[in-house]
Amino acid sequence: MMPVLEVIDPGLSTTIQDSGRPGFRDIGVPASGPLDRISFRLANAIVGNHSGAPALEMLMLGPTLKILAESVRVALVGSDAGMETGRDNVRRISSGRSIRLSRGEVFRVTPLDDSACAYLAIEGGIRVVPVLGSASTNVRGRIGGFHGRRLEQGDQLPLELNSVHLRAEYAMARSLDLGFDDPIRVILGPQADYFTDEAIKTFLSSDYTVSSQSDRMGYRLEGPALTHLKGYNIVSDGIVTGAIQVPGSGHPIVLMADNPTTGGYPKIATVISADVPLIARRRPGRRIRFAAVDLREARLAYTHQEAAVQRLVQSMAVQS
Repeated sequence: MMPVLEVIDPGLSTTIQDSGRPGFRDIGVPASGPLDRISFRLANAIVGNHSGAPALEMLMLGPTLKILAESVRVALVGSDAGMETGRDNVRRISSGRSIRLSRGEVFRVTPLDDSACAYLAIEGGIRVVPVLGSASTNVRGRIGGFHGRRLEQGDQLPLELNSVHLRAEYAMARSLDLGFDDPIRVILGPQADYFTDEAIKTFLSSDYTVSSQSDRMGYRLEGPALTHLKGYNIVSDGIVTGAIQVPGSGHPIVLMADNPTTGGYPKIATVISADVPLIARRRPGRRIRFAAVDLREARLAYTHQEAAVQRLVQSMAVQS
């Protein structure tokens, strides 16, 4: 029998994601992949996977899963939420550490009360057929992952491994700083000239909050409206993750992992690559402030972030 995880409860929005499918934007296919690539990579590292192995991304409320394999090793990263297993004697497993579980055990991810997203990695990964070279789910495109959709009750997710070896379990030496109070750094443009000087000032000095009308395609922001100088329609051009469009309402939309490949609203700024995971973690109601930087600062931030991730991986220690 194929080893699987049975979905007892899928949570709010749980999908399979790997590192994404770059290289197809010219034919209208978004890259997808994890909203928070840092937490995704760390979860895989804890269980011994390569950094891009397929894992489960959960938004706001995680799943309950039953093990139909000899044994599995799992780890959760991206939230202070943990995992629980057992019915009479409930055992809690903290975020940022691995655990080996056996056939028949049921475990659940507790509600994400802090971050919008978190990642459950399984040693060996999840066995799904790649689409355009990737296991990532794009729900709107109905491709990748498990039948191109969110998990549903009764699904059986095939695993690469039927059993995992007994070995020491690993944990992160310190908790991941989720950066909720950090400003989100942006590079102004490419259509900053479509906005009044006052709109630029407002954008960089105001508090915004993430709207409940947000998803993997884009985070809609609530706050002061921004005034267009040249109208709010442009000839559609290319879009990248982190681009901040401003439609006719004047309220910004930060485009995320499943963003469309082109768009016809002017973009006031673009979130730097290092801060895309930070904004991804902001759940509805969370405050956001923006700060403008230049390309040199953006590159340095990315370099420093990558070095910090490597230090976190290298500092993982055997659990006491």
